[in-house]
Amino acid sequence: MTGTSSVRLRPPNNELDRRSVRWWQTQWLTLFVPPVLVLVLLGILIPPARFWLLLPAVVIAVPGLLISFLLPLWWYRVHRWEVTDSAVYVRTGFFWQEWRIAPMSRIQTVDTVRGPLQQLFGLSSVAVTTASAKGAVKIEGLDHEMAAELAEQLTQITGATPGDAT
Repeated sequence: MTGTSSVRLRPPNNELDRRSVRWWQTQWLTLFVPPVLVLVLLGILIPPARFWLLLPAVVIAVPGLLISFLLPLWWYRVHRWEVTDSAVYVRTGFFWQEWRIAPMSRIQTVDTVRGPLQQLFGLSSVAVTTASAKGAVKIEGLDHEMAAELAEQLTQITGATPGDAT
């Protein structure tokens, strides 16, 4: 191409906070542990049905533990984010990796979110909303103070960026 420069899409530079691995693991464990505990308790209390209660407990527990501990490690290796003067870049996914780019001129709102588990781990999420039908670009698993600084930085950059954000 003569007279034009090509732009290569590269992975965003920033990793999430390492504590996000424990946060994701805890989320998965809260999904798998309660049914396993109920089945084990019923298996102990109802001897004639013990086998039929403990078997599904094992069938749920084994993949549940594998998913709970391995999937968050993989996510941590894949999830990346970066903010430049021109855009917010986020890469997420497991089997299907998704790259989201929000140009500064299209940003409408910047929100920080802290759920109960995130608060427990000292983490926050930043949601960058544009007019996209796909929804907000989310950076989850950031240190709480880093998320607040990022929200402030994005607010300043978008305020100084020309455009109508529609």
